[in-house]
Amino acid sequence: MSEAPTPVDHACQQLEPAAADSLRAYAARTRENADQLAAVLEDIATNGLPAVEDSTPWEELRETHLARLTAQRPAVA
Repeated sequence: MSEAPTPVDHACQQLEPAAADSLRAYAARTRENADQLAAVLEDIATNGLPAVEDSTPWEELRETHLARLTAQRPAVA
């Protein structure tokens, strides 16, 4: 018979107001991104996948994204 672990009493540490606001902003952005992904998936479920000729190859998307990242933060020599 397995025994349940003994609960440990941990006091919660309150965040600074600026840290709490930052965390709430991050949660909102994450929720927005999840909603956008859900909308795309629902559209695919309803309408099917787009035609290949109407799509951008993933390699091109990758290169565009990498170029954007490089422009934002150039490599350190």
